[in-house]
Amino acid sequence: MKGTYVNLKRFGTSAALLAAGALTLSACGGGPDASAGSGGEAGSEGGVSGALTGGGASSQESAMNAWSQAFAEANGGATVNYDPVGSGSGREGFINGQYSFAGSDAPMDDEEKSQAEAVCGPEGVFHVPAYVSPVAVAFNLEGVDTVNMDAETIAKVFSGEITSWNDEAIASQNEGVELPDTKITVVHRADDSGTTENFTAYLAEAAGDAWKYDEVETWPSEIAAESAQQTSGVVSLAQSTDGAITYADASQVGDLGTVSVGVGDEYVPYSAEAAAAAVSSSEAHEDGSVELDRSTEEAGVYPIVLVSYHIYCQQYQDQETADLAKAFGEFVISEEGQQAAADSAGSAPIDDATRDAAAKHLAAVGVQG
Repeated sequence: MKGTYVNLKRFGTSAALLAAGALTLSACGGGPDASAGSGGEAGSEGGVSGALTGGGASSQESAMNAWSQAFAEANGGATVNYDPVGSGSGREGFINGQYSFAGSDAPMDDEEKSQAEAVCGPEGVFHVPAYVSPVAVAFNLEGVDTVNMDAETIAKVFSGEITSWNDEAIASQNEGVELPDTKITVVHRADDSGTTENFTAYLAEAAGDAWKYDEVETWPSEIAAESAQQTSGVVSLAQSTDGAITYADASQVGDLGTVSVGVGDEYVPYSAEAAAAAVSSSEAHEDGSVELDRSTEEAGVYPIVLVSYHIYCQQYQDQETADLAKAFGEFVISEEGQQAAADSAGSAPIDDATRDAAAKHLAAVGVQG
């Protein structure tokens, strides 16, 4: 099974040696504050031991590198393997027993939660909002680093109604910016994607009649556009296509230009702080998922936000997996874990209320009786 890659620029020489040595992730970073503090079989450096396997959202890949490395450092006998196959495939693999936890940019629906009881038992699953990040509307246009667009304009661009960069709808919001008549090429995810679901949820809620489609995990086939697999694929395709525009986790857009999104009377560029502001005012559900207000007009809020979850069983089939899942989950939501993700991926640390709710679910993780 494919494991996560190690970003050598971020983790330095130790990471390079690790990457050369094994596909499974083990220790090269972190410190005493990363200790899981949960029970389970002791590893060679304390904490839990064994291998925990997850898969899902590619948006979490950089953060997962940091979490896995720091967790393994604190638990010498533990490794975490994560396969960044996309949210839909991650949830499917979890339901089928391939993964012990799933990473997903969208929560499970009722049917999926019911199916998961086959492996999790009647107590089912819960969601931990582990990774919060703005979804950037990113583009490749020589000489232009940023443009302003309101929700209606973004919707018309991505639905193919606006086809050139100097269209009046864009130009009128970007006075003083020289926009060429370059053709706009829309690039979207080819795989089932929680990022697509979050982006189209924003369009459906904020753009009104300008977006004629639903909130979907699979991009509408009626729209003529280019596509690529996973976050890295759409970013790479956009980088190589003059005039391209796409949507992707902001931490991975690299040198692409980005859109400042119209919110009320202002245009808000993406940032971790603006994304955190969107989540802090969201509605929390009993299963741990949250509901965002994507049509907000609140100042300083960036409304295209990805809340990426870790999905766990409330009860596992064996003690080792239960201990590992609980310990890893507790580390991820800790201040140290959230800071590790922020340093690695530019994500927004979760607030105390979100952390406390997730901690209650994690504390109750056990073994099927």
